[in-house]
Amino acid sequence: MGKPTGFLEIKRQKWPARPVADRLRDWKEVYLPYSQQDLAQQAARCMDCGVPFCHQGCPLGNIIPDWNDLVYKDRWRDAIDRLHATNNFPDFTGRLCPAPCEGACVLGINNDPVAIKAVEHAIIEHAFERGWVTPRPPAARTGRRVAVVGSGPAGLACAEQLNRAGHAVMVFERADRIGGLLRYGIPEFKMEKRVLDRRLQLMEKEGVVFQTGAHVGVTVPVADLRSQFDAIVLAGGATQPRDLPVPGRDLQGIHFAMEYLTLQNRRSAGDAVPDAEFITAHGKRVVIIGGGDTGADCLGTAHRQGAASIHQLELLPRPPDERAPDNPWPQWPNVFRVSGAHEEGGERVYSISTQRFVGDGAGRVKELHAVQVELTREDGRLGFTPVPGTEFALDCDLVLLAMGFVGPERVGLLGDLGVRLTERGNVWRDEGWMTSVPGVFVCGDMQRGQSLIVWAIAEARSAARGVDRYLMGASDLPAPLA
Repeated sequence: MGKPTGFLEIKRQKWPARPVADRLRDWKEVYLPYSQQDLAQQAARCMDCGVPFCHQGCPLGNIIPDWNDLVYKDRWRDAIDRLHATNNFPDFTGRLCPAPCEGACVLGINNDPVAIKAVEHAIIEHAFERGWVTPRPPAARTGRRVAVVGSGPAGLACAEQLNRAGHAVMVFERADRIGGLLRYGIPEFKMEKRVLDRRLQLMEKEGVVFQTGAHVGVTVPVADLRSQFDAIVLAGGATQPRDLPVPGRDLQGIHFAMEYLTLQNRRSAGDAVPDAEFITAHGKRVVIIGGGDTGADCLGTAHRQGAASIHQLELLPRPPDERAPDNPWPQWPNVFRVSGAHEEGGERVYSISTQRFVGDGAGRVKELHAVQVELTREDGRLGFTPVPGTEFALDCDLVLLAMGFVGPERVGLLGDLGVRLTERGNVWRDEGWMTSVPGVFVCGDMQRGQSLIVWAIAEARSAARGVDRYLMGASDLPAPLA
């Protein structure tokens, strides 16, 4: 424990950020590093609890009190070793994870929790700056070959673990660049792509092979993978977006969030996206349907594109400012949050159900008609009842559907393999992370459904252990979800 009285003497300090007026003019990351002195103070708030519930809150089982203590004591090299022991990509999670560890922090019972995510981010950036993050190729090769389908956080983490076990790993990605949603879903202002690229360069030096433009089940026959590899890992994510089947849905100007975000990420990468194909919020009245992280990504993107106005609609009621009685610690706190994108503007409207869209006569959306709803519960199920007399209309030129995802795509890869699906439409697996098809494994959102980056990495590490045991009879790879 770095400082026994730290949690009594030191308040949580908000993560430093660039001024709103500055960051809206570019696509650079919003948050700035703490000073080393301030960060040591934040780490000193950790109480090194006898039962560290932050471990329970983190699917990876990150050894959080240890690296908080090491940062406070200025032992940064030890801190990165401890962090990398459980997390392949703290440079990703330190930017993108919503930090369930902080929701489970014991200090959070009656105070602000420890700034765990900021400390994690600082450790990995400190390590990169000093050249401590280097390639770790395996000492020997096993002669076994593994195909990983999908290059999001689950696919990358699984590939790295299997490569370090000595297997020859090839990652197949249908897009033109590696990274999945890390590449084309996450905006630059949340994670600049240089962060992703430096990790990919390390993995290539370690021996992982990446194949882009390889759509397994479409341009790459599934039979080829079955014949050429000793095992296959499915890590393609839950990429089917949830639609909104209401009248007027087919009008021009209504798009899924991923269509919108992908095009902006391509432009940010320097791709020549034609204006006729590009979706822009510039000068438009924008409505975002969905109040989650993807909606916030659309919000920040629309701000930077110069939207005239932005409304973000959420079906659920506004969360309370503090934990409700039925949401006790150490559960994830369902409370009102303000992301960097929300600080930049826009109006958030809760308990709203969209009823229909109206066009302008030329086939373009011009109005959204909606109604306020009340949340109801019957037999444990949630329902939404329209409130009479609360109907209203919003003028809009661009509507972005950011309502989440309903599961993996079934046509192509999954259909050709013939894997068993769960009742929810995700890929079924056994305790060893193998699907119903021998030698074919699954991890991440493809088997779990839409979830967090930290769950994707944790599942990938566990699935890698399952693959290694299948190929070798035993495995020394760690598995947080074994």
